[in-house]
Amino acid sequence: MVHKKVTLIGKSTDSFESAVDDAIERAEATLENVHWVEVEELGVELATVEDREYQAEVKVAFQLEG
Repeated sequence: MVHKKVTLIGKSTDSFESAVDDAIERAEATLENVHWVEVEELGVELATVEDREYQAEVKVAFQLEG
């Protein structure tokens, strides 16, 4: 069994938890066989948005077919 990891950045104006959920939902919608997610970094964008934008950089691991 072989897995591959990709890095995604989820965003939310609500919270870090919502930003992580954003990344997970996108991963599950576009990748098959998602097995786990590792939260790498958390940050807040202030410069280019009206309100705070919470960001979560996550690594998503999914199983390769075949």
